[in-house]
Amino acid sequence: MFRTALRNVLAHKARLLMTVLAVMLGVAFVSGTLVFTNTISEAYQKSSAKGFDQVDVAVTAQWDEDKGNTIGKRHELTQTLLDRSAKVPGASNAIGVVSGFTAIADKDGKLVGGGFQSQGGNYYGSKDPRYPLAEGSAPKGANQVAIDSETAERAGYKVGDTVRISVDGPVLKPVVTGIFTTDDGNVAAGGSLALFDTATAQKLFGKPGRYDEIDVKAASGTSQTALRAALEKALPKNAVETTTGQELADSQARLISSSMAGLKQGLLVFAGIALFVGTFIIANTFTMLVAQRTKELALLRAVGASRRQITRSVLVEAFVVGLVAAVTGLVAGIGIGAGLRSLMGALGATVPDGPLVITPGTVGVALAVGVLITMLAAWLPGRRAAKIPPVAAMSSVHAKATTKSLVLRNTLGALFSGAGVAVILAATTMDGSDGQAPMGLGAVLLIIGVFILTPLLSRPLIAAAAPVLRVFGVSGKLARQNSVRNPRRTAATASALMIGLTLITGMTVMAGSLQKSIDKMASAAVKADYVVSMANGNELSPDVEKKLAKVDDVTAVSPLRNAPSRIDGETEYLTGVNGSAIGKLTDLKVDSGTFAVGGTRVVVDRDTAKSRGWKAGSAFTVHYEDGRAQQLEVAGVYEGNELISGIMLDTATLDPHLSDRSDMQVMLKTSGGASDATKDRLEKALGTNPAIKVQDKKDLSESIAQMFTLMLNMLYGLLAMAVIVAVLGVINTLAMSVFERSQEIGMLRAIGLDRKGIKRMVRLESLVISLFGGVLGIGLGVFFGWAAGELLGTKMATYELVLPWARMAVFLLLAATVGILAALWPARRAARMNMLSAIKAE
Repeated sequence: MFRTALRNVLAHKARLLMTVLAVMLGVAFVSGTLVFTNTISEAYQKSSAKGFDQVDVAVTAQWDEDKGNTIGKRHELTQTLLDRSAKVPGASNAIGVVSGFTAIADKDGKLVGGGFQSQGGNYYGSKDPRYPLAEGSAPKGANQVAIDSETAERAGYKVGDTVRISVDGPVLKPVVTGIFTTDDGNVAAGGSLALFDTATAQKLFGKPGRYDEIDVKAASGTSQTALRAALEKALPKNAVETTTGQELADSQARLISSSMAGLKQGLLVFAGIALFVGTFIIANTFTMLVAQRTKELALLRAVGASRRQITRSVLVEAFVVGLVAAVTGLVAGIGIGAGLRSLMGALGATVPDGPLVITPGTVGVALAVGVLITMLAAWLPGRRAAKIPPVAAMSSVHAKATTKSLVLRNTLGALFSGAGVAVILAATTMDGSDGQAPMGLGAVLLIIGVFILTPLLSRPLIAAAAPVLRVFGVSGKLARQNSVRNPRRTAATASALMIGLTLITGMTVMAGSLQKSIDKMASAAVKADYVVSMANGNELSPDVEKKLAKVDDVTAVSPLRNAPSRIDGETEYLTGVNGSAIGKLTDLKVDSGTFAVGGTRVVVDRDTAKSRGWKAGSAFTVHYEDGRAQQLEVAGVYEGNELISGIMLDTATLDPHLSDRSDMQVMLKTSGGASDATKDRLEKALGTNPAIKVQDKKDLSESIAQMFTLMLNMLYGLLAMAVIVAVLGVINTLAMSVFERSQEIGMLRAIGLDRKGIKRMVRLESLVISLFGGVLGIGLGVFFGWAAGELLGTKMATYELVLPWARMAVFLLLAATVGILAALWPARRAARMNMLSAIKAE
């Protein structure tokens, strides 16, 4: 039986090619994902570990917990603690570390690096061991800076050049005095690093006389743990925390692995979808192969082969096919992993140097996935073949499914579909986070149910195309009959395409609806002409608001200034605004009271007011971060949203209690409204700073649209794998169907149907099957998009369902294109059959 199975694989290698390709693509996706993420993760980990070579023990300040009405404060790392750390027994030296966001502009005024990876710090002393100087000297004074060698090379800077830099808003123009090398992971990943002398860095980052960290280097012969123990004895307890360099490296490695885990899981989900779609092709292929070998299997049973042996022979065939597909998929996946890494470099994302990582786990997973998926998909056709009695197989009595089996299938499909719809509808009535799991379960149940019901649905839906097919005469009529001749095969072929289009359509509906909802929210809540913020989401300097207020035509300006407070023993963040201007800059719906901010009068969003039992006229006591208390009055309750919410009070009331003021955004209105000229004036007032975004409503909408478009394009690219696999499925089914119908096609040729008619028949059959899958996929996608939107609507008041009719038409056209392209080879093969040989075929 083993030799028979191998002979069958070799005899049908051409027919098994599409199956091998489908499995290979899925395995390549899986192994490529693992190779890519493992390679990137290890490269970052090694690069990051180098950054801790000069750190044996790191000393950081601890936070006091928030208690009662007191906001916990962070202890300070002072020069005294630095000096004490350096004198601890076993310490070689100690370095005070200061760090913060620092954007560097290139010579064209554009931001260098990845924004969030644009960092700044201090060069400690005249020779900092962390940053060996390649050129020049250490920075001294407020007008000098040193930059890393990679940034200098990318931006074209050299020692003596003036560079434009921004820390939290206003532009600085120091001179480059030194260029250094570094093992910093952010720089290796494409970021930038600017270093000032310690006093300048402390002043720029709002930490005069203080450090963010103290790095202590152990003397020769002293271990990291011994040095740590000595530091813990010498430094104040409950004020600082000590961590060894090895612990920092391990923690960073875990953080990198954790951050890569999300990417890995996301890519593997799409690989799983491609493999799931591939199972339909495998099952279809082996079902048709078994059907074609019915008499052969019957003879084997007649000469003594048992049912188990028949099943095993089919599984052996599947094992060989799966093994070949897995090995080729693994090789292709390694190429994909290397290609993705190169692609990141081509797109401007710098990746630390390192070898391509191919772990035994990757090899094992690739082989196991390829073989198991193939064998599982082939098990049911093999089991079905083994159950056919030899006499029945000889006379082809088994050819049609029994009424009982179809009734059972349809009943199961109806139950699964009904349960899925019921669970999804129930989930839409739940809160956003509570309804996610039930909705996911309902979606799985519904997809399974529709898949089971697809043979039943195929007849009426394909029958609906009959009037159109009649236009093509005999070829159209034959195509319709062939499409419904074997409903199970048609269903399996169409389902592969259905799953891909369901996901694509559902995501498109959600993305379009979210885009419209956020646009609606922005236009409804914001009356400001411009919103100013940092490009990386960091906080703005209060000087930004002052500079904008001095610009001609600016009639109203207000910051959104965040500050922690304690109310009734709980932490609550306050938003400081310009009380006299905020009403001109926002258009928030007021539920009760008035939108009046000034003095001790504040406005509160609906959710906060509800959770605390407040209403217009309510009074409450707030404890600021400086420990002082003040009684405030709720002047009004407004409807908050994702853009604006919380407790708003006047900055004149809030600022005296803040030790460090910073703004998340600044909103402003001009007399002439938004225009290119006005935007240019605002940007020039801020020094044409690449780190600051000046956006009008159109810019905000476009930035949101760009984010969704980028996300959708990535998803389309990933789901393209499933669509490609589905195309292979249609080709495979048609090719084997043509082989099965060789005699029939020969008879059609003999009675007068020409080659063009045969080609047209096969193409129309493929088109009908593909459109059937497309209609089901788009319909399910719209339903899932609506349901997910209802869930989002509980969190977003402005959510509105938007059906992308144009894109759905494109998806349907895509399904039709898939059908036409997939039929090219099978149709050509059918038309070129020798008439007499086809008639004599069994």
